[in-house]
Amino acid sequence: MIISRTPYRISFFGGGTDYPSWYLNHGGAVLAATIDKYCYLTCRYLPPFFEHRYRIVYSKIEMINHVDDIIHPSVRETLKFLGIERGIELHHDGDLPARSGMGSSSAFTVGLLHALHSLQGRMVSKHQLATEAIHIEQTVLSETVGSQDQVMAAYGGLDHVRFLQSGDVVVRPLIMNRSRINLLNDHLMLFYTGIKRTASEVASSYVDDIGSRRRQLRILSDLVDEGVETLCGTNDLSRFGELLNEAWQAKRSFSPMVSSSYIDQLYAKAISAGALGGKLLGAGGGGFMLFFVPPEFQANVAQQLAGLIQVSFRFEFSGSQIAYYNPGLDYSNEDRIRQNATIDEFRELTDKPSYI
Repeated sequence: MIISRTPYRISFFGGGTDYPSWYLNHGGAVLAATIDKYCYLTCRYLPPFFEHRYRIVYSKIEMINHVDDIIHPSVRETLKFLGIERGIELHHDGDLPARSGMGSSSAFTVGLLHALHSLQGRMVSKHQLATEAIHIEQTVLSETVGSQDQVMAAYGGLDHVRFLQSGDVVVRPLIMNRSRINLLNDHLMLFYTGIKRTASEVASSYVDDIGSRRRQLRILSDLVDEGVETLCGTNDLSRFGELLNEAWQAKRSFSPMVSSSYIDQLYAKAISAGALGGKLLGAGGGGFMLFFVPPEFQANVAQQLAGLIQVSFRFEFSGSQIAYYNPGLDYSNEDRIRQNATIDEFRELTDKPSYI
């Protein structure tokens, strides 16, 4: 049995410039961090004593015999991509809800790749995990998603990520002492709006014509550099909150789907209560809102947003990890028999007592 643990991320600046339709022509960059909230995937080779060949447990339970019949797109295409022919049992658990702007879909794909590679006895690099997840989501599944989520889920940490026109990705961890990292963490508040949305649908409203958002994307790209300079300097962090506000104003002008009157009201309440800036995480439309709030005003902000769920968090720096590794029993011979035999034939061929 293998258990992978892959973090969710929060993105500060540069979202939008990480879409290949933009950065392959202009380059892109993001400033983002992973947090101590995770996607867990448990997988094992399925013993050959069942009538189904695949058991996939997430918000649904799938028990089927052919990989092409798997409903979950990432599971189906990842199994095919890795050429796994043996039966698989897979369970998903997450600390945060899906479709909430935390990069959950990419964390799932990265964690699934990590677990399945490990199940096959392979150690893979963070670069390989990120690259393969990007390929599966963008090329195989043709989803309108950027490239930062996969990179952050694989690498972890507080990072300045650059997307080159060549297609290469450069990940540079920010050099900050622990006290300044903690100070930044202590100024951030995370709230769940309760609104679920599909990121690719929101993103399609502006990515399909991303060239027309050149001015906003240039602003967002410049804010990445200023955000890095602010964090890695010694000045007051208040400027970081102001930059978040500038970034949100640019981002919300991408498309009417990015924000809503309800989201705007929540944002205005937080600002009036003392927040210096904030944003909806991910493509927009709903999910989680992040605010930069001086500690002395955080009780006021929490009171103003009392109808929302607040999630406390700390940064994490490990990225996707194999939390548990036990290859288990080898059923490979029986499994090959099971592929081509009925249950009765299997019992006869293996001369073993019935388990069914």
